[in-house]
Amino acid sequence: MSMTMDDSIKRWTAKRKTALVIEIIQGRTTVAAASRSFDLTPSEIEGWVEDAKRGMENSLRANPLDIHAQYDKQLKDLQEAYGEAMLELRARKKLQALMEREDGN
Repeated sequence: MSMTMDDSIKRWTAKRKTALVIEIIQGRTTVAAASRSFDLTPSEIEGWVEDAKRGMENSLRANPLDIHAQYDKQLKDLQEAYGEAMLELRARKKLQALMEREDGN
């Protein structure tokens, strides 16, 4: 691995994470090798790589979203999904209650 980072890094700053992700993207190291070298879980490193990909995609948009707008959109999407799930759950409970009532008559 061509990294010049100290193998005993205790705190992973955004700058250090970026350097590691660039090493991985450029093929100078792998997630597995970095995981062993820096005592990190592969899923943690893969998460950083995914975050970097999302950030790159956003920065290459014609109209990039700022971080706050990204979080707001994500929160809105999650709230909508939660609301839909709750409506479906209520509908299923009502249907089950109706079916139980019909079976009881």
